[in-house]
Amino acid sequence: MTIPSSPDLCATADLAADRSDATPSGAAEKTEYTAAERRQRIFAIVGASSGNLVEWFDFYVYAFCAIYFAPAFFPTADPTVQLLNTAGVFAAGFLMRPIGGWLFGRIADKHGRKTSMLISVLMMCAGSLVIAFLPTYESIGVAAPALLLFCRLFQGLSVGGEYGTTATYMSEVALKGKRGFYSSFQYVTLIGGQLLAVLVVVILQQLLSTDELKAWGWRIPFVIGAIAAVIALLLRRSLEETTTAESRASKEAGSMAGLFKHHKAAFITVLGYTAGGSLMFYTFTTYMQKYLVNTAGMDAKTASGIMTFALFCYMLMQPLFGALSDRIGRRTSMLCFAALGALCTLPILATLKGIGSPALAGALIILGMAIVSFYTSIGGIVKAEMFPPEVRALGVGLSYAIANALFGGTAEYVALGLKSIGHEEVFYWYVTGMLVIAFLFSLRLPKQAAYLHHDR
Repeated sequence: MTIPSSPDLCATADLAADRSDATPSGAAEKTEYTAAERRQRIFAIVGASSGNLVEWFDFYVYAFCAIYFAPAFFPTADPTVQLLNTAGVFAAGFLMRPIGGWLFGRIADKHGRKTSMLISVLMMCAGSLVIAFLPTYESIGVAAPALLLFCRLFQGLSVGGEYGTTATYMSEVALKGKRGFYSSFQYVTLIGGQLLAVLVVVILQQLLSTDELKAWGWRIPFVIGAIAAVIALLLRRSLEETTTAESRASKEAGSMAGLFKHHKAAFITVLGYTAGGSLMFYTFTTYMQKYLVNTAGMDAKTASGIMTFALFCYMLMQPLFGALSDRIGRRTSMLCFAALGALCTLPILATLKGIGSPALAGALIILGMAIVSFYTSIGGIVKAEMFPPEVRALGVGLSYAIANALFGGTAEYVALGLKSIGHEEVFYWYVTGMLVIAFLFSLRLPKQAAYLHHDR
């Protein structure tokens, strides 16, 4: 089933906006919906975001279980080297994201958002299932880490396509005038996936000993993720398509030529601020658990407990900051994120390094997460508003994937690498510098969105 064409639907309105430059930037838009329209759009957001939750749960289970399965695939006496190796595999998965962003962006723009989202969740399911039953180094030697790397590359391809398509879809079905609020649920479910991943680890830590977790317990979350992906697949099958036959038939639909010929400046702007946003996001989420254990000296259970609570608070922040962007504008939110991040990241990380109080550590992490919420709550919509429908999924997905591969996915690897040579504080300055760059690129954002009904 596809969303029926009407003047009020996103895809049709986008095409009309693209064909007419005469619409005043301040023209009033219809923001009232019937009860049926409202239910239809909210159901579409729930359906898309539920699959997003499963995708990111599967992806982040790797990061949170790494401290247990690292010895099974990378036998060495130095725990920092073990984590460095697993972080390298994690980063390698990110290197597949640009390919996934291009491939699934093209599929979404050329064949529909729904088709792209179904394929991506199937791929993530397969990757998690294989990792769950993967033999260890002791059983098959160097083939074990090689197969682990292959699975992560496969999952990286899937996630590379997931973000752009889901962000585009949720932006297109969100209610006008409240797009920041409704689009924020992409990161609610993205963070929810992380939260569920760390929560599963916390539960397993209570039920199993450390030796059991290292021997076989780490496999359980991957099995759970594979099963959950089947449920997500069923939910996504009921989603309605947002693209029109006209946009999919365009000769520039999903093409690199169409993207860079007319929208190169928008692409570069998105790439610029996403680099800093992704780096700060992964610093305060996936890497932070290891930072508390490996640098602050906390035990794994305490660190997991802190991160569980912090991620829960972070998840709840997203709709609030998304709704704020509907009032103050996307550009203002992005400038707040980059400016506050550049000023506060270094002192937060430096203080956490020698902190002894779990409560104070949690408070500082939540502060960092609050700052990055200015970006993550509107990460999808602020990108989607810069591209027309025929290249929207490609533009959003590819720019995000490249920035993530180069900066977000390498955050752990860079941090652990600098720590291993005795210069961990350089990482703090690295993150700060990237946020200054994000601020400069955020200045390039238009005060009035070019697409998606011209509203904020």
